Amino acid sequence: MKYAAIDTALGTMGIGWTDAGIARFALPPADGAIARWAGDAWAGEPDAVLVERIVAYGRGERIEFDDVPLDLGRQPPLHQAVYDDILRLRWGETTTYGDIARRLGDVTLARAVGQALGRNPIPLIVPCHRVLAANGRTGGFSAPGGASAKMRMLALEQAADPRGQYSLGI
Repeated sequence: MKYAAIDTALGTMGIGWTDAGIARFALPPADGAIARWAGDAWAGEPDAVLVERIVAYGRGERIEFDDVPLDLGRQPPLHQAVYDDILRLRWGETTTYGDIARRLGDVTLARAVGQALGRNPIPLIVPCHRVLAANGRTGGFSAPGGASAKMRMLALEQAADPRGQYSLGI
């Protein structure tokens, strides 16, 4: 796997890729220092078009990543189904853990959906930040910066709550 850092208006992000596609992504941590993946060398030149799209996203431009080749490795089937579901979410569109569970055919999977999102190795590109709790609240976010990073990304996208009743006031 090759790795590189990308400077954006949101901070420095890390990206890791294989010949198959993007395999890892790191959002900027609260302290501004990009996280290092233990034991991995940061050497490589990622696709220039993808880098520009990531930088443009950080500037607040309406960017989608649903066409980016991914290398999710060996994910459990449920995790893959959750990632496939949220890849359909567009800029500023949100959903809930329960809505994803319903779309997957079992409303009792909401907690498992949250666990799959918490293990998402490619946040931003697989847009787990667009998934909220049932009451329209933030819910969890395991990426650096936690819930405040999630809300910052949703504010950048001028996101509405899952039912479209209001814009998230961030």
